[in-house]
Amino acid sequence: MNIDFKKSDGLVPVVIQDAQTLEVLMLGYMNEEAFQKTEKEGRVTFFSRTKNRLWTKGEESGNFLNVKSISLDCDQDTLLIKVNPIGPTCHTGSRSCFFTDYNQNFIFQLENIIKDRYENPTAESYVNKLRNKGLNKIAQKVGEEGVETVIAALAETEKDLINESSDLVFHLLVLLKEKGLTLNDIAKNLESRHQ
Repeated sequence: MNIDFKKSDGLVPVVIQDAQTLEVLMLGYMNEEAFQKTEKEGRVTFFSRTKNRLWTKGEESGNFLNVKSISLDCDQDTLLIKVNPIGPTCHTGSRSCFFTDYNQNFIFQLENIIKDRYENPTAESYVNKLRNKGLNKIAQKVGEEGVETVIAALAETEKDLINESSDLVFHLLVLLKEKGLTLNDIAKNLESRHQ
């Protein structure tokens, strides 16, 4: 990676993005030493302009940013680092330094929660109970929620439609997991159809 650190007094901006949800979490700056430390350790290290030193995100809070991938922009002077955040990213305790009313990509987070329920089943988990009933029951639930969504769209309130649509998406995510598929598989297929 050929980063041009000379353009801005040795610092390049770094956009930090959640690797799963794609939510932008924060913006920081790196010098060459911070970049090398980040690559070596697999945790994001910035150059703090206020402290005038290297600063590994999470060194005090434990809320580290574990690197999943690093990309360089076309001008070779800005980095995009996709991370697996451990805890909230913002010093305020928020998941992102860019405040939004809701996590716009919560569906990806929900997919991870379902994956975790599969990998670490507990007796009280609805996902685990549904999974234990087998593929036929999971598929049946998707069908039931699909019908209820149509009924809500035609004859019920907006709130009912939102609730039924949420149930449909949730059960579809469980079905995809049961079949070994992900939202990325669906997104790639939709993108190929669009082209």
